[in-house]
This record gives sequence, structure tokens and C-alpha cells, in this order.
Amino acid sequence: MPLDAICLSALKDELSGQITGAKIDKVQQPERDVIILAMRGVSGSHKLLISAGSNDARVHLTGHQFENPSSPPMFCMLLRKHLVSARIQRIAQPLVERILEIELQSPDAMGVFSEKRLILEFIGRSSNIILTDSDGIIIDCLRRLGGEENKRMVLPGLKYRRPPEQEGKINPFELTPDVWRTLFNSADDVPADNWLLTQFSALSPLICRELSFRAYGEIDFRLNLAQDEGEALRREFFALIEQSKAGRFEPCVISDQDNTPKDFSFTRITQYEGALSVIGEPGFSAMLDSFYTRKAQTARVKQRASSTVKTIKNARDRLSRKLAMQHEELKKTADRDSFRECGDILTANFHLMEKGVSILKALDFYAEDADTVREISIDPLKTPQQNAAKYYKAYTKAKTAEKYLTEQIAAGERELEYLESVLEEISLAEGERDLDEIRGELIETGYLKAQKQGKRKMSESKPMLFESSTGVQILAGRNNMQNDKLTLKAAVKTDTWLHTQKIHGSHVIIAGVEPDETTLYEAAVIAAYYSSARQGGKVPVDYTQVRHVKKPPGGRPGMVIYTEFRTIIATPDEELVRRLRKG
Repeated sequence: MPLDAICLSALKDELSGQITGAKIDKVQQPERDVIILAMRGVSGSHKLLISAGSNDARVHLTGHQFENPSSPPMFCMLLRKHLVSARIQRIAQPLVERILEIELQSPDAMGVFSEKRLILEFIGRSSNIILTDSDGIIIDCLRRLGGEENKRMVLPGLKYRRPPEQEGKINPFELTPDVWRTLFNSADDVPADNWLLTQFSALSPLICRELSFRAYGEIDFRLNLAQDEGEALRREFFALIEQSKAGRFEPCVISDQDNTPKDFSFTRITQYEGALSVIGEPGFSAMLDSFYTRKAQTARVKQRASSTVKTIKNARDRLSRKLAMQHEELKKTADRDSFRECGDILTANFHLMEKGVSILKALDFYAEDADTVREISIDPLKTPQQNAAKYYKAYTKAKTAEKYLTEQIAAGERELEYLESVLEEISLAEGERDLDEIRGELIETGYLKAQKQGKRKMSESKPMLFESSTGVQILAGRNNMQNDKLTLKAAVKTDTWLHTQKIHGSHVIIAGVEPDETTLYEAAVIAAYYSSARQGGKVPVDYTQVRHVKKPPGGRPGMVIYTEFRTIIATPDEELVRRLRKG
């Protein structure tokens, strides 16, 4: 979603408390539309990310590292000239506009300070970063606008003018109940969210749908003046405005079932009713950093993992087809006793087998009824002894096939379970290092070929680190190989081990102490979240001491057997998991 005016206002207040008075040390431009300002202040060092991209325009503090291009762009060089050593004096926002103005005191070559303004416009395709002097004259801008097709010219040397206001829209912060009633009286047979969007500025489509849902329980409710006086919608509308005026914000990120961020908001969103997850964030910079970084990371991981996923899915599908055929063959061996019985009946009735006969009718001494006659097919070109031997051979073959097919099916199902666990690992991978480790595991297990130049040495990642609400350390493996190392090598025998019951997932270790109830439940939530049951409801999680967990002979990476366990029911909770995570 675009950064709407209310969300930007809350972000402005948050940034003002964090970077006002800070001194700018470095300016980077790692991407065409992205500027990074590294600064130091009373509250410590910060990096302010400013993006003027058409789809990701935003500003927020970030903790991520960015690579600089080999040569800095011209706009970056100009910003370095004017902004390095400048101090941030104030951050302002024109009322209900998607614009921030950062006022700075900037020294020139002689050390004389003068006022500069860095103007950030977050208006879709026209988003821009503009530097002006104290008189409002444009020094330069990221995106120059000029020509007959533009209503507004943004060029060096010109006086800066704000974008034209939206015509016909009312500022919701200046709205009175009387004006509301007048407006609402003309809102007949239109969707509530569309009416809000067309009447008021500063409200995004997401917020308009949310107000409709809160008032009527539907996001596409159609207003009908004959049945509705608008009291419910008015109540929710003014409640949201009062909440915003009072600064009672609830920054949150909305994600789908694959944990891909879809949207964000300054207030708790309820309209999805569990179809999408809504995760609260500690602040607006954290929200935007999480949303855009996770979104880009998810897309990057999916792209880089696509060939590996294709290889594993092909192997899984081949194995599934092979298992289906083996199951069919196993079914056929279930009737093997009938071959032995036919051989016995033929042996007992050699004297009845005449030349040229293809069917032998003889008493079936295996039947419950002693008078039952069984018809047995025989080859007239073979002797009686050869016909009996044929049936005994078929019996022996079926019996042997049952033994080997049972073993092969069991091994195939274990291999299928392993491939499913690898696909689950890939879906939970958080970056290129996680993917490298999974590829290394697949090379060792023979599903991928090592690179021609030799096996690349990969830096090993550490298990995910969490701290329970009571201060106890919890560890969770990122992949099958790490699960093995964590459980079978790193963990102490008296540590508590957790794993989702009969479901692919991470091995979780509660280190060092006998866990209290809170720690045990939170560790179970972590195990449920980092499993294929992440999107499920209540998930059974088994737990026991590490001493009771063993590696089965010939078991694939990540596969273990365990005894002496108990079970706890946990619900995957992304917000809790992210709050507990420390590394």
C-alpha cells in the first residue's frame, strides 16, 4: 500500500524523537531511487533510508547493510557536498499531505552554517527527493520534472512549490458532525469504502475498507439511506480520527499463508478474519523495514531457490509414482497363498491330469465345504509335475516380492518424507546462506551435483536464538543438517528437545535448565511455527530430554527417533516468535 498521510504523520512523530539533533556523517545511494543517510545523535547511530520508488516510496530507520555502486551518482555527490556534517533541526509534514520536510543546518566550505531543506514527496510515480536552500530555491532533485505535460516544474534554480492538493476532498481532521451528516445524505446506493475514499483525503483504500468492515461487518457494504442513517460508520470514522489525533497507533504488517508481506497499516486490521495474519510491530520504522525488507527478501529467496525447488519436486514426483506402482505390485502378492494351494491340489491329483486337458477339476481340500470343486488352469504341453512346479514358483516369487516390496516401500516413504522436509526448509529459508546450506545438504545426499570447480566452502550459520519471557535460552535449527548438529552434538543430554508430532519442522532445544511452563509453551510455539503446520491451528508438539533422542541407522539428515516423551498443544504465533527471537 502507499504510505498514507496518517501513517506518515505517525512516522514523522517517531522519527522526530529519534534523529532530531543528529549529525549526518555519510550519504549513500545504493540504488537509483534510494538514499541512505548515516548519522549520529544523542540516541546513538542510525541509518535513515529514503526511497522515492514508484512502488516502495518510504522513509524509515534501517539496520540493513547496503552495497555502494563502484562510482556514486551525481545526485549522491551533491547531497554529500551539502548534507555531510549537517544537523537535523526539525521534521515537518504539511497537513494531510504525503510529504515530509527535513530542516537542516548545513556548513559550507568556510564552516558557515545555513539552512537547507530535504523535501520527501511520497506520491506514487511522482515520488521525489528535493534539496532546497533557505529561500526555497531548488538546489537539485532526484527526479526532475519539467515541460508542457507537467502542471508543476521541479528543476534546479526554480522556487519549490508543493504538489497541487486533491480537489473536492475534505480534510478528515477538520470534519464536524454537521458536515458529516450533510455529506452522508448524498451517499445513497454506493459502497461505503468507495464513498469514504472519494470524500476524504489522507485515507487509503485499506483503511476505507476497514472502516466499512468495522461498521457493517462487510468490506463492500452498500449504503442505503432508507435503511441506514450512517451512525455505525460515523462512529467508527470519528473513533479512528480521534485515535490518530491522540497518537494511539498500532503499526502492523499483514502477511499471507506463505509469510509474504502483503500490506501494512497504522491501526489493527480486522477485515481479513484470519485469512491473512496481522502482526504488530514495535514502531513504524520497524514496520516499514520489516515489510519492505521481508518482501524483497521473500521474492529474492523464491527466485534463487526456484531451480532447487524444481529439482526436488521432480525427484519427489518420480518417487511418488514409483511408490504407487510398488503398492499396486504389493497388492497382487496378497493372493500368493492361492498359488501354493493350486500346487498342492495338482500334486495330490496327478492321476486325474489327462493329456491335452487345460482345466483340472478337483476337490478343494482347503475350502471349508469338503464338496467344493476348484478349477485350476494347467498347460497341456507340460507334465503334471511341471504344472505344479509353476504354481509353487509363482508362490515363492510372490512371497519374495512381498518381502522386498515392503522394504522398498518403507525406504521410499522415508525418502519421500525427507524430500518433503527439504521443500519445507526451502520455504522457511531466510536468505542466501540458508539456501547454500540446504544445497550443501542436497549435494551430500546426491540430489544435486557439486559445482565443477569443486565444492564451495560455505560459512555455517548458527541456530536461531530465542529468549523466553522468563529469560531462558531456546535454540531452533534452520535446516536438517543443523537439526542433527544441534540435537546430536551441541545439546546436553539433560536439555529439553521439542518437535512437532509427525510433522516436518525444526528441532528446538531448551538449554541448560528444567523449563518452567511459560518457557515450555513458548518453545512449543516456536517448534509449531517453524514447521509445515505454521498456518494451522492447534499443533501437537512432543518434548523429551535429549538423552531419549537417537539417530536411526541409515537415517537421512534431520530424521530421529525418540522415546519417553510427552505432548503439549501449541498454536503458531508469528508475533510471539518474532518478539522472542534474538538472533
